[in-house]
Amino acid sequence: MMMSGALLGVGSAPAFAQEATAPVEATINQQGPSAEAAADADAEAARRDVVVVTALKRETDLQDTPISLSVVDSAVLEDKNVKSLLDFADGSVPGLRVSTFESRQSAVTVGIRGIVPNDANQPAREQGVGVYLDGVYLGRQHGLNASLLDIERIEVLKGPQGTLFGRNTEGGAVHMISRKPTGQYGYRASAGFGNLGSYSADLHLDLPEFYDISLKFDGVMQHRDAVVENPLPGSTGWGFYDRQGFKATALWEPTDTFSAEYSYDVGTDENTPYYSQLINYNVNNRPVATTFPIPSGSIAPLPPLVKVHSKRQSVADIGVPQQPSVDE
Repeated sequence: MMMSGALLGVGSAPAFAQEATAPVEATINQQGPSAEAAADADAEAARRDVVVVTALKRETDLQDTPISLSVVDSAVLEDKNVKSLLDFADGSVPGLRVSTFESRQSAVTVGIRGIVPNDANQPAREQGVGVYLDGVYLGRQHGLNASLLDIERIEVLKGPQGTLFGRNTEGGAVHMISRKPTGQYGYRASAGFGNLGSYSADLHLDLPEFYDISLKFDGVMQHRDAVVENPLPGSTGWGFYDRQGFKATALWEPTDTFSAEYSYDVGTDENTPYYSQLINYNVNNRPVATTFPIPSGSIAPLPPLVKVHSKRQSVADIGVPQQPSVDE
């Protein structure tokens, strides 16, 4: 319940002939301040280009980290409008596989380099890829699709990572790092809406530091009506979700060498299963069997209540008693 790369430019100085020593020295003396300013600017640019990661359980430069990993920073998360781990199902992170559970939207399967749970239909079981939020291990697939609350970056470490992260990291690890309190007053808010009655909003508030303590509050809400309507009166359709999340973070920094952080988060997720439909049948035009066992070269007939729809359905063929599942 919580939820690039650096371009290094190397310049070379021109070589001068020995007999031109005096003019060259004069030129260098005249351009000294400009050269120093340029060097300072290059150093500042290099500092800005450093990508800090915690893949080794300590802060290191991405370029100096001897691990195969991908980093998705806050700018990319905002540009892709990432609201949960499921938004990485498009394959945008190399080697990372994220897929849904048909029966429960709040659970997702996470795999790296082809290592995925042996039985993906059992979301209560542990995975072969460890998922962490600010260093806290999220041991079950249930709840991994919760709304993300102001994530600074996501590190995807190719496995195995048992030495640093422990059990269930044969495939690797996914580490989500939250944005820390700034100690200065400020807020960020956003809202959006879309089709199928969907809307979302989030608010992030930083309070001024007092007695070396900085506070930060995050809130998020997401809603979408059913994608496929349920013809049974009083029942909820398929693909519906309604999520809320809240997080409070306190950061205590009494000295430059010591800090302590405490976070509390809570969330709810009401959702219904995804809807599956048959889009084609007997594409090879095989004989439809009328006896059992089915003769070789034949295909089993469709059950009487199963229909083929080549386009996405907006209303289910059969209504069923269904209410949202609630995850907290």
